[in-house]
Amino acid sequence: MNKERMYQIVRLPHVSEKTARLQADSNQYVFEVAKDAAKDEIRQAVEGLFDVRVENVSVVNVKGKSKSFRMRPGRQKSWKKAYVRVQAGQTIEQLSAD
Repeated sequence: MNKERMYQIVRLPHVSEKTARLQADSNQYVFEVAKDAAKDEIRQAVEGLFDVRVENVSVVNVKGKSKSFRMRPGRQKSWKKAYVRVQAGQTIEQLSAD
């Protein structure tokens, strides 16, 4: 898999209080990924980009919320989220809170 496809699959890290807790407790990282990405592709992309061994990948499709913007109804986009667990003792340095 080439680097360009890896960057298309793993778009950006999802940062929140819950993801920080997951990172500290269970060595899990959360990413926003492409909607057409499969678990195997996500595993290969994370291993290739961050040089870690991935134990497990779980995927969640997040539905967009209905919102109003200046009194006009609208809908946010749906997106795909991947929970990636890396092997014990390994970290992704760019995302570490330490």
